[in-house]
Amino acid sequence: MSRVEATIFAASEPVTREALARVVGKSCNLDLVIDDIREELRGRPYDLVAVAGGWKHLTRPAYADAIRTAVGTDERAVDLAQSELLVLMCIAYFQPITRTELSAFFGREISRDLIGNLRGFGFIASGPRSPTPGAPYTYVTTKAFLLQFGFDTLRDLPDIEKLEDAGLLSKEKLLAGDIMPAFLNDEVEDVGTNSDE
Repeated sequence: MSRVEATIFAASEPVTREALARVVGKSCNLDLVIDDIREELRGRPYDLVAVAGGWKHLTRPAYADAIRTAVGTDERAVDLAQSELLVLMCIAYFQPITRTELSAFFGREISRDLIGNLRGFGFIASGPRSPTPGAPYTYVTTKAFLLQFGFDTLRDLPDIEKLEDAGLLSKEKLLAGDIMPAFLNDEVEDVGTNSDE
């Protein structure tokens, strides 16, 4: 148990099951070891979290203000515009997806700059070429996306049907290009259009 915890503590990236199996042997039940470590950490200001396909020590959200006060602004904090978050959400749910398909969702052109910003943060990468005419690039989310938003895998994304039931998202409106009027009216510059519009 101590070897697993020390390995995860020392790593800068999430540690995979395969890496931990090399530490303790393949016959060891890693799920039980992880559960024991998490039980020992109960009540501590940090926890062992499954994220981005591995495990990582993360501080609990309740201590974020104290950490910011002590060390200043987190350089790794990402401040995405609403339009960037919406485009990232569409990529996460419908990947691999082309920029043209994203533009159809939003009813206006999604700029290369917006895609470039998401790539710059490391949240998206090029996926396979689309089988449509011209074979445009598609976009997919990355391990950095999973890590930033605290997902272990894409299966951890909130279920679209549950979001619809809660009134937070309408798949029909999204597919029809009728998504969030505020996005279309207030965030036009963030989304980007042709400069002559």
